[in-house]
Amino acid sequence: MRVLITGGAGFIGSHLTEKHLNDGDEVYVIDDYSTGCKENLDRIVEKNPEFKKRLFITENTILNRDVMLELVGTCEMVYHLAAAVGVQYILDNPLSSIITNIQGTEIVLDLCAKFKKKVLIASTSEVYGKRTLDDKSKLSETDDCIYGPSIKSRWSYAGAKLMDEFTALAYFRTKQLPVVIVRFFNTVGPRQTGRYGMVIPRFVNQALNNKPITIYGEGTQTRTFTHVKEVVESIHKLTQTPDAYGQVVNVGGVEEVSITELAERIKKKTNSTSEISYTPYDQAYPKDFEDMQRRVPSTEKLKNIIGFAPQCRLDGILDDVIEDARN
Repeated sequence: MRVLITGGAGFIGSHLTEKHLNDGDEVYVIDDYSTGCKENLDRIVEKNPEFKKRLFITENTILNRDVMLELVGTCEMVYHLAAAVGVQYILDNPLSSIITNIQGTEIVLDLCAKFKKKVLIASTSEVYGKRTLDDKSKLSETDDCIYGPSIKSRWSYAGAKLMDEFTALAYFRTKQLPVVIVRFFNTVGPRQTGRYGMVIPRFVNQALNNKPITIYGEGTQTRTFTHVKEVVESIHKLTQTPDAYGQVVNVGGVEEVSITELAERIKKKTNSTSEISYTPYDQAYPKDFEDMQRRVPSTEKLKNIIGFAPQCRLDGILDDVIEDARN
């Protein structure tokens, strides 16, 4: 099978690329390396030199319709992972992020509809918007989305990804495009960088260098983290399951943890002498930043569709990230 992975040099994209190469497929990657990293793909080929003849890399943007036309026409399955990602990156690049996330997805969907190609659209748990610590329910795909005002550019990413979902579902309903939408919840693992605000690699690097582990806010906010290997397995199975098409599906982990507890666990696992420090949001981010206090997924829909959902515990995830950082 020939598959196209937009953003294939990124964190999740490179793991998905590796899986399909292991499965014997031809993999076509397009990435402009704005947040992706060519070294991610180089590492895969270094480990398995025979993959080089089945990996085809295009350094370009998904906004280049002519390039995308040829790639989509060549492949049988499209994974659309390319996007502007990371809180810090979105805040630093608000306009280009919106254009990439909305216009890029529209190009992908239009071309997939033209060639009748199956497509998976990567969305995010950010689309759920504001949730407080008092709200103890798990987020399910039918829950309301609650955003702050448009002057808070923090919500532009969530709004753009939700628009992607609306557009993808419209293509499914009006053009019968086989499309599945996945909402990722804090995917982590080897190869992830802390450059754009990703908390676990940032904490791990600080701990390994015995520098202060810096928490933004009070540290009471909670998250669940999902191992990238289980994410890749989940989305691959979704694309192989007809009942998944036309659906929005959470892909998330099982263990809720506060950011303070996360920092403490990382410090202990790395035997670090780092102190844990706290930086107020208004010192860490621009004034138009807001945070989600709680983000915990329901994965019942995922289990019902593919018979599986991520179950890796946080300690196992941290062990893999720490080992990769040390290497």
